[in-house]
Amino acid sequence: MECTVNWVAATGMAFVAETGSGHVLVMDGAPDGGGRNLAPRPMETVLAGTAGCTAYDVVLILKRGRHQVSGCQVKATSERAAADPKVFTKIHLHFTVSGQGLAESAVERAIHLSHEKYCSATIMLGKTAEITTSFEIVAA
Repeated sequence: MECTVNWVAATGMAFVAETGSGHVLVMDGAPDGGGRNLAPRPMETVLAGTAGCTAYDVVLILKRGRHQVSGCQVKATSERAAADPKVFTKIHLHFTVSGQGLAESAVERAIHLSHEKYCSATIMLGKTAEITTSFEIVAA
């Protein structure tokens, strides 16, 4: 996996990342740090990527188990250390999984497998942050 990040000097503190798969992601800083608030902060993209990584796992695990999953939303909230490096110290991931006839045990198992075995992001961030999860099931 690779990524190239270029600073867009004319914009203040914006950066454009081009991923190895050929996609582009724009990041920017807050005005008090020289940015123009035109895109997510780099650490917001880390949090979003983490939520996306575990959501991907949960959906895949449920689909492979032949469960009728039709939606998955993850709301990620976090706390960071007050001093540099301002690592994540707490991350909470709340899953809202929708589908037909989804058993709580199946959703709970999928989340557990993601966090204990498959999700590189949560396992990596778990070295500095306390990661907690919760979930709800919505019939759809």
